[in-house]
Amino acid sequence: MRQRFACGLVVGKFAPLHLGHEWLIRQAQMQCQQLVLLSWSNPELPGCAPQRRARWLQARFPHLRSWVVTADWVDEQRARGVALAELPHESAPAAAQRQFVADFCLAVLGRPVDAVFTSEAYGDGFAAHLARCFGRPVQHVEIDRARVTVPVSGTRLRADVHGLREYLAPQVYADFVERIALLGGESTGKSSLGLALAEALGTRHAAEYGRELWEQQGGVLGYDDLLRIGRTQVARERELAGHCQRYLVCDTTPLTTLFYCRELFGRAEAELEQLARRHYHHVFLCADDFPFVQDGTRQDETFRRRQNQWYEQALQQRGWAFTRLAGSLAQRVEQVLQVLADA
Repeated sequence: MRQRFACGLVVGKFAPLHLGHEWLIRQAQMQCQQLVLLSWSNPELPGCAPQRRARWLQARFPHLRSWVVTADWVDEQRARGVALAELPHESAPAAAQRQFVADFCLAVLGRPVDAVFTSEAYGDGFAAHLARCFGRPVQHVEIDRARVTVPVSGTRLRADVHGLREYLAPQVYADFVERIALLGGESTGKSSLGLALAEALGTRHAAEYGRELWEQQGGVLGYDDLLRIGRTQVARERELAGHCQRYLVCDTTPLTTLFYCRELFGRAEAELEQLARRHYHHVFLCADDFPFVQDGTRQDETFRRRQNQWYEQALQQRGWAFTRLAGSLAQRVEQVLQVLADA
């Protein structure tokens, strides 16, 4: 398609950024030499914080100029003398919303736009208002107002993000997935529980990278390996999350890596300490009431007990809520499912 416009604009809440938005943006891209994405939501909507929206746009459209503006950002610009009105509330008149966009283009972008792309009925009036402010034509390009190509809306998605997950790119859906952290000393059934839980929940399981690396290196880990383990475990979670169904079961967390780093080397890198503070939506600590099984890689029952005590103290010091799991594998699965149902 011939690029008809020098500079185009797409404005939206992108709360969340869904495949309908993405289709509109890609259609606009084909028609513009330069395309600008502008997003704001006042008030902010649950699960769609500005930092998330900015990350989604960067992940999905890394080569486009995208702006996610907030009331605080606007106030900072105004304090510096930038000619912007206050960020309009959702209930503000259409003229105020349109004027803010016009001011943004002139004061922040430093230029008018030639076209606006929407899937909305307001597009013609929006373009006409911008044209009056710019003193030059602005064309409205309407794209699939009936939502035939991608039949979804942000409102529907916010009401049922997991049921409609097929309308979200993995990088977006990942931010709505709840991570289940399993902690426990050696031979507390953690890995078996992780696999069983993932099957029960119909979702994915993030296996323990540290164990894999330990086996690859013949049972020898160096100090630098521990930070590598923490980074890789987190990266594995991020990669898997977008392909899950509501939950991601994490066989371990960087808190475990921190324990072993301190145990083996008496110290840990600041980055690993920070990774060990990574947030998990649900934390479960496996009791050491299973018979200890020595598979040739583990220490002993005394070490297992001390490890579990360390986890419990670390969780309490961080103020993190957690649930202790006890009993058989089936009983532990049932305990987790009950906690999730009650959450």
